[in-house]
Amino acid sequence: MLLQLKQPQVEQLAEIVDLDHSCLGGIWTLEGYQRELASPTSELVILSALSHPNRERIIGCGCFWAILEEAHITLLMVHPDFQGQGLGQFLLYSLLKTAASHQLERATLEVKASNQAAQSLYAKFGFKQAGKRKGYYQDRGEDALILWRGDLHHPEFSRTLADWESPIHNRLSENAWEFLLTD
Repeated sequence: MLLQLKQPQVEQLAEIVDLDHSCLGGIWTLEGYQRELASPTSELVILSALSHPNRERIIGCGCFWAILEEAHITLLMVHPDFQGQGLGQFLLYSLLKTAASHQLERATLEVKASNQAAQSLYAKFGFKQAGKRKGYYQDRGEDALILWRGDLHHPEFSRTLADWESPIHNRLSENAWEFLLTD
């Protein structure tokens, strides 16, 4: 199946809200996604599966805010039907690559203390725990771990990105995904 990574169009925001409900329990509203799309400091991307020439299904979404020299990753989600295929790795890789291209120095995010799969993903990309927010997630009063990844602006990180690219694409290929390249 073909994959496409791009910025969403306004008419796709309702589908992103549905994905948010499926993945995260509905943390953002339609108005929240509209603000993200309109904000010059927000980088919102979708990962779509193209099954027919005119049939596009949004299966993943990522977002970060550029705050001073930091990329604050606010969202990283892949539809439950498509998890475990390397799509989350690809989304995170894409966000970090974009952050580095904007000369941002570090990335940060919060993750549920119980979400071992996400923590494992972030650890693969060099994120380290920097703190904890007690009761951060309102749905269950769960703590959030604050994770950081530095040195995005250093030349060594460009080499690290290059090292990650092939294994990520290989994992996607193993799961029968191929990319539709767009300008």
